Amino acid sequence: MNTGVVYVKKYHGVEIERREIKRYMCAGGAGEDIDCIIDECLKETEKSGVFNYTVCYRLYNCTAREKICNFGFSEIASSDLSKNLSNCEKALVFAATCGIGIDRLVSKYNRISPVKALCMQAIGTEHAEKLCDKFEDDIKKELAENGYITKPRFSPGYGDLPIELQTDIFRELQCTAKAGITLNENLLMTPTKSVTAIIGIKKEEI
Repeated sequence: MNTGVVYVKKYHGVEIERREIKRYMCAGGAGEDIDCIIDECLKETEKSGVFNYTVCYRLYNCTAREKICNFGFSEIASSDLSKNLSNCEKALVFAATCGIGIDRLVSKYNRISPVKALCMQAIGTEHAEKLCDKFEDDIKKELAENGYITKPRFSPGYGDLPIELQTDIFRELQCTAKAGITLNENLLMTPTKSVTAIIGIKKEEI
């Protein structure tokens, strides 16, 4: 993996964890009725074209000192991100999306079944997180071959990392062209089941 190159990776599926779907629905203790709704919604999402998993990413040299993080394309003040990137010499910045199909299903059920709309929202969120987990695992394995380890991903808007970093990330990764993700003036992404994040990379200590 080279710095200066925007890579694109496609996935054909992710692991489904029903417990997480119920958690996102705030229905952890619910009974069979909710389970039936989840089954119905999952079956509908299995149709071709609902999920289109895409990740675009780029490797950067980085420094994190005295609460200032510098990626070359952006210098930003964040104590939380600085701690996360402690001792890292590189960072991988990525954007991942599940595609627009799940948004259309949420919109459909907002009109006819609020509980199914909630379930579709939860399924989309669960799938987006699982996509990020899968990508992160792939990167971890790839870098381990060269003696590097990774830090947990860290997203704009989390802790004291300003959400405004989204603008720089979108420009650098060419998110619209590479992954079909757009960013509006309120810094919200479309498709909504999309994530941007930073993964710190450092040499494995022997």
